[in-house]
Amino acid sequence: MSHTGPRPTRRRVLQGLAAGAGAAVGSQLFGALAATTAAAAETTAYDVVVVGSGAAGMTAALAAAKRGMTVLVVEKAAKFGGSAARSGAGVWIPNNQVILAAGVPDTPAKAATYLAAVVGNEVPAARQAAFLTNGPAMISFVMANSPLRFRFMEGYSDYYPELAGGMPNGRSIEPDMFDGKRLGTDLADLNPAYIPVPTGTVVFSADYKWLNLALVNAKGAAVTAETIARWLAATTLGKTPLTMGQALAGALRAGLKSAGVPVWLSTPMVDLKVEGGRVTGVLVTRNGAQTLITARYGVIVGSGGFEHNAAMRDQYQQEPIGTEWTVGAASNTGDGIRAGQQVGAALALMEDSWWGPAIPLPGEPYFCLAERTLPGSIIVNQAGNRFVNEAAPYSDVVHVMYEKNAASPDIPAWMVIDQNYRNRYLFKDLAPVLPFPDAWYNSGALVKATTIEGLAAKMGVPAAALQSTVTRFNGFAASGKDLDFKRGDSAYDHYYTDPAVKPNSCLAPLRLAPYYAFKIVPGDLGTKGGMVTDANARVLTTGGAVIPGLYAAGNASAAVMGHSYAGAGSTIGPAMTFGYVAANHIAANR
Repeated sequence: MSHTGPRPTRRRVLQGLAAGAGAAVGSQLFGALAATTAAAAETTAYDVVVVGSGAAGMTAALAAAKRGMTVLVVEKAAKFGGSAARSGAGVWIPNNQVILAAGVPDTPAKAATYLAAVVGNEVPAARQAAFLTNGPAMISFVMANSPLRFRFMEGYSDYYPELAGGMPNGRSIEPDMFDGKRLGTDLADLNPAYIPVPTGTVVFSADYKWLNLALVNAKGAAVTAETIARWLAATTLGKTPLTMGQALAGALRAGLKSAGVPVWLSTPMVDLKVEGGRVTGVLVTRNGAQTLITARYGVIVGSGGFEHNAAMRDQYQQEPIGTEWTVGAASNTGDGIRAGQQVGAALALMEDSWWGPAIPLPGEPYFCLAERTLPGSIIVNQAGNRFVNEAAPYSDVVHVMYEKNAASPDIPAWMVIDQNYRNRYLFKDLAPVLPFPDAWYNSGALVKATTIEGLAAKMGVPAAALQSTVTRFNGFAASGKDLDFKRGDSAYDHYYTDPAVKPNSCLAPLRLAPYYAFKIVPGDLGTKGGMVTDANARVLTTGGAVIPGLYAAGNASAAVMGHSYAGAGSTIGPAMTFGYVAANHIAANR
């Protein structure tokens, strides 16, 4: 599903900007800026300049270096890794060597059928094919040229496994443990995780499914013990164990170090250099001065999305929107997208993001994965009614929130649970039974009451409606069939659930006081709109022409997933793949 696009006036503004800011204008803008700083600017020449040190940028830089080119990575932030370093680092790449070795019965035909069914005609078939063809080669490449290794996330279903070609047991992989000591002093420059792994454990993304159930499931308890044993084994050997996004970014950075690729931190791009209609470099701010860096063969923009740019979100995205609900890297303010637009780049999917329900906790929003899926929880709108399958893919849940908000307000919505749920399951990083922090209540993100009626009053929803909703849902839990929204009908719905709950592991009644309600807002992992690119990751103009010398990958480009989301890692997998594609295309045509 997808929510409505940007307001027509915004689309006209976008088209006008892109049409009136072609390569000639971009060259004039750059020339005027460069003229004022030429005396002070330091000029440095490389074969390829990569903007951004996230998964897309570092993969691109590694590929370019291994193809024999001199490469520089410039990073706006003081830390490397971008949003990838903060993430769980799932990577969705069909037919890669890791899942095939694990016995996953994938084939190119299955993958193509599935991706086409998920994405539709929103994205050209050539781009979809480029992703599927180059993705497995990219995984093999990074494993051969860096310390990055991967594990199969067994059981983490594709998000629409019932579609033709879908895999109920999943195709996603994640980084294996990486020893942070291999980075030396650069370890201190690694962007920290969104939610740090608990001290004294080594936790993989696939472990969270079981850690949530540690008190009520034997395998959950065993996995918890295993996370501790891994940490003891690693530290006994003198290692600094990293997993998830920390391992992904750290291992890629180690690969760049071995390849001799410099990464300039705290070096934001100011503008693109255009000469004779070709992008030939970037102007950056470095050590307080502007530096002109020439790229002999190409510039690859992997600078992330615009999730922290309030003006851009207001311009392109549906209200209510803002920067306070995203968990993307703080440095992602759309710099690369705007620079590309100034030299004539077409933009697409700007109205969309990698959405997910989030709780606006004080300090930082919490992106809900397992919590909304575990049995004994429901999400209701401001009328006290359910309006969505709570266990559906997270992007779909927010698409529905936006679609229905105008007619029946659900921003914010509320996730309601009871004490039985709290007694059984991990919530965020809080062990079962433990009380929720006072700060959560004080911020308004959480309310609590001893009755459903009392809870409704604190939520500001009609008490009779909420009681009726809970009663009806409890009936579904007893029968095992959600007649309203089909929660539990898809294999994906059952990934983060409790196998001890019968007859449907997604559904359990809410009947043990006290009751809790968490405010739910449309959060995101980052925006998914950006520069339009072709199958070779080359940036295209509004007329469909290639902008010579300019490439884009990751969230600076319009997503190959279109408005949908094929499986866990559908952000990082394509980002790395098209960074790899861009570098290979430059190398082949230099």
